Amino acid sequence: MDKQLDKTPLCGRHEALMALMAPFGGWNMPIQYEGIIAEHAWCRAKAALFDICHMGEFLFEGNFAAGGLEDVFTFSVATIPVGRSRYGFLLNENGGIIDDLIVFRMADDKAMIVVNAATAPKDFVAIKGRLKGGTFTDISAKTGKLDIQGPLSRDVMVKAFGLAIAAIPYFRFTTMNILGVEAIVSRTGYTGELGYEIFIPSDKAGELWDLLLKDERVRPAGLGARDMLRLEVGYSLYGSDIDEDTTPLEAGLEGFVDLAKSFVGKDALLRQKEQGVGRRKAAFEVNSRRSPRHHFDLCFSGESVGTVTSGVFSPMLGRGIGLGFVRPDLTTVGTPLTIIHERVSMEATVCELPFYRDGSLRS
Repeated sequence: MDKQLDKTPLCGRHEALMALMAPFGGWNMPIQYEGIIAEHAWCRAKAALFDICHMGEFLFEGNFAAGGLEDVFTFSVATIPVGRSRYGFLLNENGGIIDDLIVFRMADDKAMIVVNAATAPKDFVAIKGRLKGGTFTDISAKTGKLDIQGPLSRDVMVKAFGLAIAAIPYFRFTTMNILGVEAIVSRTGYTGELGYEIFIPSDKAGELWDLLLKDERVRPAGLGARDMLRLEVGYSLYGSDIDEDTTPLEAGLEGFVDLAKSFVGKDALLRQKEQGVGRRKAAFEVNSRRSPRHHFDLCFSGESVGTVTSGVFSPMLGRGIGLGFVRPDLTTVGTPLTIIHERVSMEATVCELPFYRDGSLRS
């Protein structure tokens, strides 16, 4: 018997809005409301609201060095200033990515770790197993998370919660009172647009959702639009573009790895760096409006050289775009590729990331 899907506190609201629901990471999530293309366009032009309550949140309290947290991730937690966050990885012994995550420095001795929904249980076990002290708690069930994204999101948030919102720089956050409870407002997101992630007690998530949707500049958006938005700016999706069999070096994400510090998987990465990777992530644009799909073959000179890991039609570029892994010598910009699946064939060209460069992210 299949495991019952988890539901976010907003599931009833999605159903009332006639959202198309589907399984994602073990959760019953909204894929679209009025349509993926329309929701994508609204986010790029105005402000879209996403239910991200399925994500996992952990809390560590204690000395980062003595408690062992400093050696868990590919980046230093101790050097994150209070009020800022940092992106990076939790790796296995082989350098494979158990998860990509963000750590929020809440205080000198407190950090919140935000992880992907599908990997949250194994992340908690992996992190806890590496700790030597401190208090480590899974706060996912009592934490709700809403993301408001788009060029008008700052104006919407300021109107709802005051001018303090406008002062939050990129990758920083503040703790403030929202709906009578303590909430975290972070200027981060997954769309390439100006936006905020709001962490609030789960029993207040519905009230916050209703409040933000009262503003005519805001519309709900599902995971379909979110996937299209993130791919246009070249963000990796865990389980598709990165996983436990993929290292940050193969994925072109070595910029989020500090090889000067200690962490599980470092030795494997150093060996791989010395020997060279056998494959590397490439970004490509299709020479038409056709969409490449996950697991389609990537070919060069008639030979299969890799597979597509993410692909979609980009409304902003008017063509298909995608990510995939190929031989390192084929990642040079301008390299021609052919994407093949059964009777489908499309020509593509390796390009630089991001695909779409005109978002309001740093506005």
